[in-house]
Amino acid sequence: MSFGTVDRVTTSATVSELFDLTGHVAVVTGGGRGIGEGIAVAFAQAGAAVVVAARRTAEIEQVAASIRDAGGQAIAVTTDVTDDAAVDALAQAAIAEFGKLTIWVNNAGGSPMRMPATELPRGEWDRTLALNLTALFVGCMTAKQYMETGSIINITSGAGTGPVPGSVHYGAAKAGTNSVTWTLSSEFAPDIRVNAVAPGAIPTEVMLTAIGHDESELDEVLEKWNIPMGRLGTPQDIGAACVYLASDAASWVTGEIIRVGGGAKPR
Repeated sequence: MSFGTVDRVTTSATVSELFDLTGHVAVVTGGGRGIGEGIAVAFAQAGAAVVVAARRTAEIEQVAASIRDAGGQAIAVTTDVTDDAAVDALAQAAIAEFGKLTIWVNNAGGSPMRMPATELPRGEWDRTLALNLTALFVGCMTAKQYMETGSIINITSGAGTGPVPGSVHYGAAKAGTNSVTWTLSSEFAPDIRVNAVAPGAIPTEVMLTAIGHDESELDEVLEKWNIPMGRLGTPQDIGAACVYLASDAASWVTGEIIRVGGGAKPR
């Protein structure tokens, strides 16, 4: 019986070897804080060289420095993901520093505004789609151009799979993210896998602003979201999921959207 071309790694590697990212080079957009920082640190801890990208230079330099201080490899590249030329330069910087590109995470995004669709300014609709969907598409295309084999991971949201009153703009962008993920997973196969992670309630600055709470009200947020696992999420929770999707442990996984939300339904 023939099973086609079976991945050479999965037939002989141990589980720990499957999750090892040594030799990989990862770009993480929006990597200066919150979920992006958690992903960048997780990749470095798994052995990857990391290119931390965002608009805020001081933040990404701090993340890259902390990775290097812990014995990892990392550089910071100031990047506005809504600037196509800047995204191309980001990919080139990764290759110039580390020799290749094997992992690309489209994490930059979000919207601090939550309001009924009838009140949403047109400018916020345009800005949200540009940042959360168009820039993500450009990131995927750029990764495909410079990546021979590897993994693209898109950070999406439960807002893309069901109604979230007050988030018509963000939900539309994330529904588009899901569609891009599914379509490109087919078009880019078998050399590049494309998956997505949908975080639940992670108390980042952007999320707290959007729902009108601050860090002193996390107990209230936990109660409001009614999370079965009994706690809010952390950037490390998302980082761990991304390590899995980027690694050889997920060599037969593409076109999937993994929700990491403690069992709570999207809001």
